[in-house]
Amino acid sequence: MGQRGRKQGSIGVESKAKLLSIATEEFATNGFHETKISTIVKKAGVTQPTFYLYFHSKEAIFQELVCHFRTKLTDLTKESRLESGLDVNTLPGRIAVGLSAIFNFLDEDHQLTKIGFFISTEADDIKSQIADLIASNLVSEQKDGYFRKDIDMRIVADGLVGVIERLTVTSLFKGHKKPVELAREIVDLFLYGLQNQ
Repeated sequence: MGQRGRKQGSIGVESKAKLLSIATEEFATNGFHETKISTIVKKAGVTQPTFYLYFHSKEAIFQELVCHFRTKLTDLTKESRLESGLDVNTLPGRIAVGLSAIFNFLDEDHQLTKIGFFISTEADDIKSQIADLIASNLVSEQKDGYFRKDIDMRIVADGLVGVIERLTVTSLFKGHKKPVELAREIVDLFLYGLQNQ
């Protein structure tokens, strides 16, 4: 901290990053209500006044984490939309790339994913928003002729979000599958089903 309590360049950035990192760990481990600012600052090695330079409350730091999670997941979902004119033989690989990016993000920081996908009061809204974006992507891709016209893409989108949510806990977090493996298996299942061809 510089003169008159001002934040200093890289020191300020480091302090805020440390507070966010410790807060992520505390919220994911203890939940929102049991997490205390005093614990966050102690573990971050800063003072409470330093905390309040960056966040006006516990709610504010929690909300910043949720907002970061939502924004990144939303961006990745939008980026996964297939462009028009692709060779249909490349579809499985192209879809797997987009899905792998989502799983990679969820796997990067299990604690942040736990907050955004499960603990936050906005978790259901985040998943609904992602399902809406996936449905929009799928309808566009359906119009481009990539998928059957008789499929309700809202059902596919909701099913896909459910699969992502469950497999994040049962396979990704437990290290049973890598993001790319999960993505390939999901793509294979959704595109080709269970029946022997």
